[in-house]
Amino acid sequence: MRLHRTSRTVLALTAVAALGLSAAACGRSSSKSASGGGKKIGIDFPRSDSDFWNSYAKYVNSDISSGKINALPATNSNNQTDVLVSNVTTLTGQGAKVILMAPQDTGAIASTLEDLAGKHIPVVSVDTRPDKGQVYMVVRADNKAYGTKACQFLGDKLKGTGRIVEFEGDLTSINGRDRSQAFGDCMKQNYPNIKIEAEPTNWAGDVAASKLQDALNAGTVNGIYMQAGGVFLAPTLSLLKQKNLLVPPTDPKHIFIISNDGIPAEFQAIKAGQIDATVSQPADLYAKYGLFYAQAAADGKTFSPGPTDHNSTIIQLPNGLEDQLPAPLVTSANVGDSTLWGNQVGK
Repeated sequence: MRLHRTSRTVLALTAVAALGLSAAACGRSSSKSASGGGKKIGIDFPRSDSDFWNSYAKYVNSDISSGKINALPATNSNNQTDVLVSNVTTLTGQGAKVILMAPQDTGAIASTLEDLAGKHIPVVSVDTRPDKGQVYMVVRADNKAYGTKACQFLGDKLKGTGRIVEFEGDLTSINGRDRSQAFGDCMKQNYPNIKIEAEPTNWAGDVAASKLQDALNAGTVNGIYMQAGGVFLAPTLSLLKQKNLLVPPTDPKHIFIISNDGIPAEFQAIKAGQIDATVSQPADLYAKYGLFYAQAAADGKTFSPGPTDHNSTIIQLPNGLEDQLPAPLVTSANVGDSTLWGNQVGK
């Protein structure tokens, strides 16, 4: 697999990027051809150990079953870059002309993206933004906003003082880095008297539970920021229940908890008073627009930065474009409002 492109490939990619910028303003597309001509889409699911990603896979499979997407049987890379690389090779060998993926290590996939670009196979990345390597479109929400919203919520609830345990995601992922940096910067600037214990977890629930156990043994914990409810929620609630710390906000022992993901289990936990909030990233919309852009790539369409017709904004990246979908803060005050997060409620 080549680590460097020829000058001809670089010029070709530059031309493609320029075309993407010049086509259709305001985030709308411009079509070069009427249809994908039967081009097959290769899909890799990133993992199956998370409620969020399992929900995403369900939505993707549901959309595919509608018959509007010409997709190959999906693969699953199980949070391993080498498996993802192998799966991409398999999918392209089966005739995939577009790849839909969600690389969990966003720094390790660059050479694969370069190889696909050299073969003129567009890539749509969902939820994660590759650090390097050409992408046709990234579909994700503003992950720095996740960290900032979590900081503001906990900082206000704790009235600027106390001790917070933060379950950091994998810092090899742009998502983990964005959420951690934004949360830390916001706390330093706005709530300097709150002590933050940032615990790396590699998105592993058992690791988070172990570190929370240590933190509770060391003293009072006033708040918890879980960067991924899909993997952290169940073990956290289990441990707090064992410690008799699942108490209402009116109880002085209450630990204020905010999460990221917006899965149904988090909504139920908010309704039950077990956690206080989550920043919802829409698994259903990730699936919908991931497939939408994959089909658009097959159809030869291009996009440009600007607002879209689905309440989001396309931004320019150094290596492509990103459609930033909205991610609302969900609390007990609005958890019953399904218009904020659509198909995720009750699923």
